[in-house]
Order: sequence, then structure tokens, then C-alpha cells
Amino acid sequence: ANLQFDNKFEQFDDSYKDGVVLFVGLKSGSNIIREYTVYHRGRTIDGSLQNDATTESFIYNTIKPKSEKNNRKHIHSLYENIHKFDTSACGTYITMREIEEAIGQQTNVPYLMPVRFRISVPLDDLLIFSAFTDYPNGMFGDLKIKFKINPNAFVFAQVNPTVSLAKYYTMNKDELLSSGQQKLMDIDLFFRNWSLTFQYTKQFTQLGCTADLITSIRTEQLTPSGLKNLVCDIAPVTISIKNYVVTEVTANMAGCKMYYLFRESMLLKYVIDNLWKKLPRYAYEYY
Repeated sequence: ANLQFDNKFEQFDDSYKDGVVLFVGLKSGSNIIREYTVYHRGRTIDGSLQNDATTESFIYNTIKPKSEKNNRKHIHSLYENIHKFDTSACGTYITMREIEEAIGQQTNVPYLMPVRFRISVPLDDLLIFSAFTDYPNGMFGDLKIKFKINPNAFVFAQVNPTVSLAKYYTMNKDELLSSGQQKLMDIDLFFRNWSLTFQYTKQFTQLGCTADLITSIRTEQLTPSGLKNLVCDIAPVTISIKNYVVTEVTANMAGCKMYYLFRESMLLKYVIDNLWKKLPRYAYEYY
């Protein structure tokens, strides 16, 4: 997808560019489906047409237990989990350095940045499949789903900088130590001077809308002796999506194995009986 920014985030000190992060993705993977129709053996299943699947999946997810949302990879983005960089988050993380490298030389507003998403769509979050536990496709044949994507379902959020910088420091401690003392001193200054008065938007915001984001974190020298102060700028920023390309789609639904006698009884009930009923009367009335 190509994201559009109206701010370059270009006033960050180098010490903070890799540790300040934005999250862009979906609150739930199923929200990406706007419309869908389900087909069986080339025919539309009656009642399967859904023109507002995003709202349908949103309503379904409000009643889904939080424990179920926490344990599925790339499917559900709980707001508290994106700050933990949890694998359940459905989206991608973008550092200030990546934004600077992508749009730093651009002069026309909005600035474009290409990003890639990995999204898992839980088919059982769609109402028509919500009651499925197993599907014996070996006997009934495959189901096909045709759907349209909803680009307006994407959201973004500012990851808590105290958490993301701490994670950056922990994962890159050896590299930071070998690069000299300046970055370590700047990071230490950040944690000693971070203030709760730095108020940014602490919730998901839909792409295309505006949120208060951190646009700059830098140090400011106060005295010739080297005493510094931390400066954090927060400003309204609009992030939107210009276009997107789907490069790969996979779908999985649980199948089931059946004992031979049970399979034969199911074939008799659902397949052979139905075929017998479709025969013209003269084909069997004197049989």
C-alpha cells in the first residue's frame, strides 16, 4: 500500500529515530472485507451476499473474548498489545527513520511511503462461517468466497515512546555501547525528562483522519557547560492510503476426517438421496 503523510517528521534527533514508532494496520483482519459472496460448486449460496461485512465483523468482535484475540497471530490488534509489539497485532510498525528515508527528499504534499502488510483474515469472524467447527469438504466440495477490500478499515496509532525506546535500547544495547556515549546519553535524557504533559492521541485513528502525533523529539542545549533539555513537539497529522495491491492471499478452514461407515451414511443422506430425488419419475417408477 502507498501511505500519504502531510508531515515529514524530520526534526527528530538521530538518537531517537529508530525508537519512536507508528503502528499502521487493522483492528481485526476480518475488517478488511467490505463485501462478500459465498459460492458452492459454482452457485451462489442463498443469503450469503453481505454488503457491509466490515460492520458485521466489528459487531462480532465486540462479543469475542479478549483471551481469544490475544492468541492468534496477525489477526487482532488490541490497543494495549501494539505497545508490546505482540505478534497478535494485525499490521506493521514504522520507525521515524524509515519515514525519513522514504519521504525525506519529496517536495509535494502529501508525501508517499510504500509499506507492506501481513494480514490474517479469520474466516470464522464472518457471520456466515461463525458456527463452523469442521467442514467435510471431501464430501461436499470446496466453498469459494468472493470479496472486496475496504481500504477505509485501516487505522494508525502512536506507539508509546517510552515503551518503544526501551525496547530499542534493550535489543540494540551492544551496538549502542560500541557507537559511543552520545546516543546512550540522549536516551537517558529522554527517560529522565519525559513528561505526562506530552499529550498525543492515545487511541486508534482511521486512515484519512487526523490525530495528534509526536512530530519531533530533540535535545536542546541550555548552558555552555552542556546542560540539555528534552523538547517534544506534538502536532495534528493526517495519514491516508492512496492505493494498494494485494500480492498474496491464502485461506484455511478446518476440515475433518470421518470413519468409513459414517462417511457412507452421510453420502447416502446428502448425496445419493438428493440425486435420486432429481431423477425424472419414469426413471424409477417401474424399477
